[in-house]
Amino acid sequence: MQASHQLKNAAIARHSSELMRLSRLGSAFPTRLSFMRVLLRDLAVEGVKVTRPRWDINEDGHGQAVYSLTCGKHTYSLVAISTPLADKDRSDRVIAEAWDAAFVLYDGIPSKKEVERIALSAPHQEACRYSEKELTLSRANKSGRLFKEVVDALSSGRQPDAQMIGQIGYLMRTTAVYGNGKFGISDRDRFADRQNMTKPFQAEMLTVWLVRAFTHDLVEHIAAARSTHAVKLDRHLKRYLGIGNATGLGMAPFLVSHPQLLNAWATAREHALVRVLNSTRDIGQALEEKASQVQKHLNAWNVDDHRQMERIEKLREEFSMLDLNVQTWASLWHQTEDLSFECQELVQAILIDLNPELVDDLAEELGSNLPLAWHPEETVNKLLSDIENKYSWALGYDFSSRKETALFWYTSEEKLEPRLGRRFEEPGAEKERPLDIARQVQSLYSMLQTADPDQKLAFFFVENPSHRAIAARIQTCRDLPFAEIQDNLIAETTLPIDMLRFKLAMFGANKFDPKSDLWTRITLFQGAPLIDDDDLGADWSFAVL
Repeated sequence: MQASHQLKNAAIARHSSELMRLSRLGSAFPTRLSFMRVLLRDLAVEGVKVTRPRWDINEDGHGQAVYSLTCGKHTYSLVAISTPLADKDRSDRVIAEAWDAAFVLYDGIPSKKEVERIALSAPHQEACRYSEKELTLSRANKSGRLFKEVVDALSSGRQPDAQMIGQIGYLMRTTAVYGNGKFGISDRDRFADRQNMTKPFQAEMLTVWLVRAFTHDLVEHIAAARSTHAVKLDRHLKRYLGIGNATGLGMAPFLVSHPQLLNAWATAREHALVRVLNSTRDIGQALEEKASQVQKHLNAWNVDDHRQMERIEKLREEFSMLDLNVQTWASLWHQTEDLSFECQELVQAILIDLNPELVDDLAEELGSNLPLAWHPEETVNKLLSDIENKYSWALGYDFSSRKETALFWYTSEEKLEPRLGRRFEEPGAEKERPLDIARQVQSLYSMLQTADPDQKLAFFFVENPSHRAIAARIQTCRDLPFAEIQDNLIAETTLPIDMLRFKLAMFGANKFDPKSDLWTRITLFQGAPLIDDDDLGADWSFAVL
């Protein structure tokens, strides 16, 4: 309660009209407040040890494995199922029907019978149904070139090509990590109050970290099966090998449908920045050393996407020109005022990362249990005032223009995944999802202006029930400064990749590699501690090889 009170009354570094725009959200970097970084720090505090109670993998790398760890009173196990897959069937697409490996995070330590049940179901993913003992469901494919290179090298007694490891950065990449009740797995509410699970996406992040360990063990196992001269993978190379991920539109609507969480995430990041800027803590050599590492990280970040590569090149140039000989953190921050959003967000991440004692407690504020508000006793005039004060950004769009209504969001029938359609070129707009927040606000505002300003909302919405949901959203978010993306999300110019990047940065992803405006590849846990490292809480931001 005290922490929440302090956050609510703390100053913010930037106004929501500046921060909550797609162009800035699409420039975000991971920080110490990212979920996978928080997870490993919490595991370190608990002194968690990972065991491998089952390893039934054949010489070709196929079979079942189980990794277990205990957090507080509960034990969690990754069940990994590795199966044969032809190269022609390997795909990043969420609509794929076969994968190299499938995984569940199991609540407890599974019996042999339970592993056999999971082994029959998990390779089919959403084609099967699961129990509340499964907390997450995932699948992954090998990075064909690098997986083969690592196995071939280790089996011949040498270390793999470091340059290739640097270019690719992972042995497998996931195409989905499902949670919260999908396909019958456990609802988050069932375990959200457990130790180390109270913060968002901790079960999913734990899954990916253990999957990473499985990929490391798998290449060493296959290599050892091939040759008595095989060697273990160098630990420095192993730490650099994260887990790849191909992420598309399925993730984007979450930020719109969970405004309370979006506000909590953005608020924590901004309050962390404010604390650092107001700090008189000695900078010492920390900034110079981190900047050198970051510059190397940026130099290793290369993508095929022309737009993003131009941004990276500009970022490298801007960052290299910063004067690091400063006496205060604020002096560094103020140098970015006229620079690109990418540079501003990068420097924010560095400032947060270099001040753990100032910011780490803010991780406790990343969740939100605020319910959707509904105040029917308030008047039409009060709701009009809320819109004018908090949603004025939504009132300037011309929704009679085809450019402002060019897109519509819907859910595919086949995969139950979010999709984006073109309203005037494709069918399906009648199944549109309500992500058009600005248009809904405008429509409600127009209707309210024709009503009696003293009328109670309860009576107003008896006659206008279709607008009750957006009214409840406005009432819920009026005191949450960062709850809304302040852009028209159905405009022709909307880039969903910007929504993806912010959420992925909150996960802790790096090396954003856009493949279109709709999906991107990323790397997770690159540089992170291994499951048998002594210090799981060690800093691993901006990994370099």
